[in-house]
Amino acid sequence: MQSICEDKMCAGCMACVDACPKDAIAVLERLEYYTPSIDQSKCIDCGRCTAVCQQCNPPQGSKPSKWLQGWDSNSESRGTSSSGGLAAAIIRGFISAEGVVCSCCFRDGQFGFEFSSSIADAVKYKGSKYVKSNPIGSYARIKKLLVEGKEVLFVGLPCQVASLKNFVGNKLLSNLYTVDLICHGTPSPAILRQFLSENGIDMNQLESIEFRSKGSFQLRENERTIDLPGVLDGYTVAFLAGLDYTENCYHCRYASIERVSDVTLGDSWGTNLTEEMRRGVSLVLIQNQKGQRLIDLAGAELMTVDIETAIKNNGQLRSPSEKPSARARFFEDLSCGRSITDAVRRSLPKRYFKQSLKRLLIRIGLLKRGGGVRN
Repeated sequence: MQSICEDKMCAGCMACVDACPKDAIAVLERLEYYTPSIDQSKCIDCGRCTAVCQQCNPPQGSKPSKWLQGWDSNSESRGTSSSGGLAAAIIRGFISAEGVVCSCCFRDGQFGFEFSSSIADAVKYKGSKYVKSNPIGSYARIKKLLVEGKEVLFVGLPCQVASLKNFVGNKLLSNLYTVDLICHGTPSPAILRQFLSENGIDMNQLESIEFRSKGSFQLRENERTIDLPGVLDGYTVAFLAGLDYTENCYHCRYASIERVSDVTLGDSWGTNLTEEMRRGVSLVLIQNQKGQRLIDLAGAELMTVDIETAIKNNGQLRSPSEKPSARARFFEDLSCGRSITDAVRRSLPKRYFKQSLKRLLIRIGLLKRGGGVRN
């Protein structure tokens, strides 16, 4: 086997690594893109890597049968969630029904996937992650649990859900439940690691890291903001502008109204529930009967949502994020040794100036401190 997916189109889902019986595959993490590397001395040309690759074999998606919006009925859980807390409610409900959950969390400097069958333990999954996560090892363990007859819930990005479905195969899908998150695109963790390092922070030493709280977008480490409260830091500016995603994200086949999961979750931006928005309102798309069961188990507060408004305010239900013209300069600056913040300044001068002005006004007391907003 000479290659797996098309050049620079690797999503970093890591399914090929789990699938290889000879440990011949490593996925190399570049700043601009991921690429699988095959040790030809070990490869036996079995084809398992291409069989699970969601770029080579994308599962068929389906349009949502129901469009809803709402929030976790547990007010404490909702209050500590990035949005309306629907993921937390689904996870609690599934564990209560004696299922096993696999989702992303931050531990030991890594955004990896962990398993849980304890409601008390499920809090570790909370929070948006604006960076690529690594499910390596999860696919094989999920398949083993399914073979044992366990019901498993996987919560991840659409590309990860697609690869998981390829990995476990059609015969085991009946006990697999999947939730995908509306994804704008994700940067390599190497960019986050570099940005934190430039601000004197060792990612390996962090106990926690947050990217947003409700409508407030700002990078926080151990509950401390990187920049002044109310000012978007360089990492967040780059992310919200779509400047630093890996190359495959701008060609994502899952940025569509047709979803590959049982339930799709996002933010109900533009909702008519304006009084509830500050506390978080989630968008919920139900694709099938398994998705309906997940929602029933969640016991959440749900109501109808205007479909046109939901699509208008969640562009990735129509198409992938558009690649900014400044992206090439951004990565060229990084390759020349410039800092993340300096590269953002040169690539997005207007956005950078706006945040610099806010920082100045806050420091001299002409503007109140607060959370950064996504515009």
